[in-house]
Amino acid sequence: MPFMRGVAPIRRTVKYLEQGKLVFKDNVKIMAINFNPDHPSSKGTKDFVFWHFAQMQYKNPEVQMCVFHDMTPSPFLQIFFDSGKKLVLDVDNQNKDTILSQVKKIFCKTDEKLQQEALAKEKKNNPANFGYMCEHECICEIPGQNPCTRWVTPPKEQRGKYRFEGKDWEDEES
Repeated sequence: MPFMRGVAPIRRTVKYLEQGKLVFKDNVKIMAINFNPDHPSSKGTKDFVFWHFAQMQYKNPEVQMCVFHDMTPSPFLQIFFDSGKKLVLDVDNQNKDTILSQVKKIFCKTDEKLQQEALAKEKKNNPANFGYMCEHECICEIPGQNPCTRWVTPPKEQRGKYRFEGKDWEDEES
């Protein structure tokens, strides 16, 4: 498999990408990471980008993410919001786990919020669903469907005795 070559090929698997913990809030629009990969104070930022950048892109497709190399002596993260404001997070001499926890605490949705969104997404009320605990209890309540036989007598062509045996129950009574 050609995609399993290179440094840490696990980063290119879907299972790894889905395990990302960083789901940004809705008001985050752009994230820029600035660091100097050759500088010792940027080691944690370099590791953070190496291990978590692809997961962040996978979990946040609507957020633009940029990485800038060799443009600054000290590493920092810059977050731009939809209101036009920006916030700069200094990550000088911090390891990747510290950066991860700071970004998650400040810019990401809480676990409770993620669970609520997953439940709401799972619980979509589809108008085609009917039965117990649904919007419609019987399909006859949905417009355009045949009326239920408990309310309206079906035409002779839809009755089994008439169709298959040629009998008419109204003729038998008289």
